[in-house]
Amino acid sequence: MARADTPPPEAPAPPTTPLVVDLAAHNRRLGTAGGTIRTLIAKARDVRYLSVYGYTRLVGYDADLNLRPDVLERVDVEGGRFTFTLRKGHRWSDGHPFTTEDFRYYWEDVANEKALSPDGPPAFFRIDGKLPQVEVLDPVTIRYSWDQPNPLFLPALAAPRDPLIYRPSHYLKPVHARYIGKEAADAKAKALKLRSWAALHNRMDDNYELNNPDCPTLQGWVPRTRSPASRFRFERNRSYHRVDTAGTQLPYVDTIVMDVASQGLLVAKTNAGEADLMFRGLSMPDIPSLKEGEATHHYRTNLWPVARGSEFALYPNLTTSDPVWRQLNRDVRYRHALSLAIDRRTLNNTLLFGLGTEGNDTIVSDSPLFEPEMRTLNAGYDPAGASKLLDAMGLTDRDGSGTRLLPGGRALEIVVESDGEAEMVLDALLLITEFWREVGIRLITKPQERTNLHRRSIAGMTVMVAAQGLDLAVPTAIMPPTELSPAQPEHYSWPLWSMNVESRGKSGEPCDVPEVQRLIALDRQWRDTDDAAKQAAIWREMLMNHARNTWVIGTVAGALQPVVGADRLVNLPKRALYSWDPTALIGVQRLDELFWDNSADKRVEAR
Repeated sequence: MARADTPPPEAPAPPTTPLVVDLAAHNRRLGTAGGTIRTLIAKARDVRYLSVYGYTRLVGYDADLNLRPDVLERVDVEGGRFTFTLRKGHRWSDGHPFTTEDFRYYWEDVANEKALSPDGPPAFFRIDGKLPQVEVLDPVTIRYSWDQPNPLFLPALAAPRDPLIYRPSHYLKPVHARYIGKEAADAKAKALKLRSWAALHNRMDDNYELNNPDCPTLQGWVPRTRSPASRFRFERNRSYHRVDTAGTQLPYVDTIVMDVASQGLLVAKTNAGEADLMFRGLSMPDIPSLKEGEATHHYRTNLWPVARGSEFALYPNLTTSDPVWRQLNRDVRYRHALSLAIDRRTLNNTLLFGLGTEGNDTIVSDSPLFEPEMRTLNAGYDPAGASKLLDAMGLTDRDGSGTRLLPGGRALEIVVESDGEAEMVLDALLLITEFWREVGIRLITKPQERTNLHRRSIAGMTVMVAAQGLDLAVPTAIMPPTELSPAQPEHYSWPLWSMNVESRGKSGEPCDVPEVQRLIALDRQWRDTDDAAKQAAIWREMLMNHARNTWVIGTVAGALQPVVGADRLVNLPKRALYSWDPTALIGVQRLDELFWDNSADKRVEAR
């Protein structure tokens, strides 16, 4: 049954039970409100990244990667039962109450409405295909219950892209067919030249893309500019739920301004002092140029380690359609030979100024799950050993150029495909071409558009793909190990197995390699328990499985991400881990805690 409208709005204000942030506990300073942060984006659509690194979540990771309530006041977990308690007096940015009605609306009227969600609720809501029982207990309490643990649930809510399991129901009901009738809803859409009420609802429902200034939000800053535009303005949300220990409402900074500039000008404009905060669009090779402008334009270039398993990795496709290459890629001796033939020290010196960490595509040492052997096993430089492995496989015949021959007489000529968007990947392939030539392997690069690469991969047409390595490289036990098995969609080492797992056997191919079957079983075991000690043991076994079998050939990790901040912008760390998942770029460092120090013109050290 459709519910009644929510109460009328009130003047925006923090909740009566806000989240009190103790800045001193993280060596940060209490701030003062006001001012504007300028930043640059390469295209208008990139405004959406503010919803990533603004990092307002029901539950979220703190700077130490502990999972804590954020928008929610409390989370109580008992087995498969999750009870959420909202903050009393919490309001949307337009002053309307934020209540469990907004969760009910999402569950019943969005996630389970075929016109809006043809595939139904997201995968993290399903345990063995079963959806939870959802109970609205009162205006500030809602419960999700499964028959068994669901360890995917809370980490999914803390993800870089917020799944937003609530919606501003008061704003969206007036265009939903359930509330005004399909005919009236379609008429509203038609008046705006949209094909259906669902299309209108999707346009208005914009808490991620940030293109609709009318859509109420819980985030720290509210969009005030509608596309198309070359400058986008965001203003502080005066209903925001966080305050400091002095009672000052966050975020401190009143306004964020994003100026659109071409990708090729981002470094030059940052160097010229046209941004107060900048990181997306900058990379390690830009550091010398950025350093040059610091003194003149009063900013500092902080260098944050990138938490990625490998800046560049090679993915032999074990499910490729070519039977000769499939057999070769599945031979562990071949994968080890390819790994041993790579001079990672040269890659490190050439691509990362010698500052990187050489070895496998695995987690970084900052993770509590890390063991050194995960990085080093089968990842040294030993071209003689690589040649012996290839010889032992019977790949001893060569053509006139010295290239080994495959069974049947074809040259061992590996076409390595990439999306062509990461310059470092293409530079690394040029070097690896020389390394592999020494052991009788010819490498041909094939850069292409990302969508086409994806299409070729799932069709079994790729033999090997070059791409960035493990994304979740600083995990804790409670984070899902999905990337380490075919449970991850679109994995380049086993795309057809991934399709099979994702579709529950309806497409792709069932995995028939025992060591990978073990990875699938371990992922299943992780999902079946909420015991952190058991989850940690599962993570470690999966990571050692990867190190022993070299499913992905890692090269070098440890790039540095330039994070540029104006001298007077306080509480921006000098050093922190930078990644997409789990840190949401700079999100876990809390953008809302930055403020302008106007007490002096000297440089202010954040830490």
